[in-house]
Amino acid sequence: MDLRKIKKLIDLLEESNLAEIEIKEGEESVRLARTPKGVQVAAAPIMQAAPAPAPVMPMHGPTEAASGGAPKPAADLPPGHVVRAPMVGTFYASPSPDKPAFVSVGQAVKAGDTLGIIEAMKMFNPIEADVAGTVLKVMVENGQPIEFDQPLFVIG
Repeated sequence: MDLRKIKKLIDLLEESNLAEIEIKEGEESVRLARTPKGVQVAAAPIMQAAPAPAPVMPMHGPTEAASGGAPKPAADLPPGHVVRAPMVGTFYASPSPDKPAFVSVGQAVKAGDTLGIIEAMKMFNPIEADVAGTVLKVMVENGQPIEFDQPLFVIG
């Protein structure tokens, strides 16, 4: 997608009542989002597989922008390594409803062991331990919807 097309898309977004627009042409895609006037946001480019001009997107999500920074850590986290959600989705503690959970509190795990699964857009993504240790706390329940960067497990 050439720069002239992107400029036309920006003009179209400015002239319309749309808050955002996303266009895909083959392997290239561009997503433009409008921010309310008077709101300052930091910007960073989106990484794409195909070399193309990268649009600029806000670095902070709505919760971070509303709170004025990064989300505050939960007060009930025990000391240890926190495994956080790498994506938004639904958390599952076991491979199927009739199977036992991957891990439980007090269980020793090695780096690379599966702790749970996150379903996102009909894809099941394993959540693996990135450190060895003992599971100190499971922060989510089976079938619970989760947010990006939400604490899932504490390993000590």
